[in-house]
Amino acid sequence: MSNDERTISDGQTRDQPNAAASNSQSTHEPRELAEPGEFASLPKAEFMMPGPDRNRLVGLILDGTKTATAALLLDYTECGDPLPKVGDQSVLVDSDDRGVALLVTTAVDMVRLGDVTDQQAIDEGEGDVTVAEWRRTHESFWNSPDYRAEFADPDFPLDDDTLVVLEHFAIAERL
Repeated sequence: MSNDERTISDGQTRDQPNAAASNSQSTHEPRELAEPGEFASLPKAEFMMPGPDRNRLVGLILDGTKTATAALLLDYTECGDPLPKVGDQSVLVDSDDRGVALLVTTAVDMVRLGDVTDQQAIDEGEGDVTVAEWRRTHESFWNSPDYRAEFADPDFPLDDDTLVVLEHFAIAERL
């Protein structure tokens, strides 16, 4: 997700009243996104590249451990993608590009990298419990040659003043 202090969510809470979050396990096969249907027009929520890392993150989302993500604001501006908004819906896809869950955005904040909190690290559910751990993990990815090669200026600065988009989400429906 392509995976930034202004508040985009205008102080809305993380609980989305219309989002029926579900923790129940689904025993049926995930839907193919290519099928016509109510979710075909929704954007995909893709975490990492297809493979073991995506599978791990999808599993963390499905079991309720991962309820947040982060991306550099530059990721959105460079790609021309709109910033997420509270209430946005997307289809979480697995490594086979199959829809496995409908996600709803419950909060979005844009903050300086230096202002990210321990709570964000915990909410991302990937094992980091302090912002220092979270920052090491994310900076390692954001400084990787493969990631930086995607930008017009791969030498962009990454420091405390870099803007990061923090998005929280809930499962509205398992597919």
